Amino acid sequence: MSVPREHSVYADWLTWGTRIALVVLGGVFIAYVFGWLAPLVSFDRLPIVWTYPVSRYVQETGAPTGWSWLAAATRGDYANLAGVAMLSIVTVVCYLRIIPILLRRGERLLAVLAGLQVAILLVAASGLLATAH
Repeated sequence: MSVPREHSVYADWLTWGTRIALVVLGGVFIAYVFGWLAPLVSFDRLPIVWTYPVSRYVQETGAPTGWSWLAAATRGDYANLAGVAMLSIVTVVCYLRIIPILLRRGERLLAVLAGLQVAILLVAASGLLATAH
């Protein structure tokens, strides 16, 4: 029994997307540890500010909150979030890749379900459903 094409495409894209994200995570970590990317919060301040409540930590360090981390993505201590974001988005990319294949095969229900999963993941990632603590 052969594997349907959309399964192979999904698996291939998932494999490569995950590998790329892991390489980015490893590379950014190495750059951070060796000081090639300057951190937002210096190593010597970390033991002190880590003991603060979040609100004070943000106030003392100027740490970004929510999606504003993107503005700090060139800083060593925030660049790793790019790799995490890549890992998080791989599934969405894989679903988007197989939707046209499913439609060509006449699998409209599966294509709609894949599209709904993409929409749900994007809404969840957007923070639109976040509640205040």
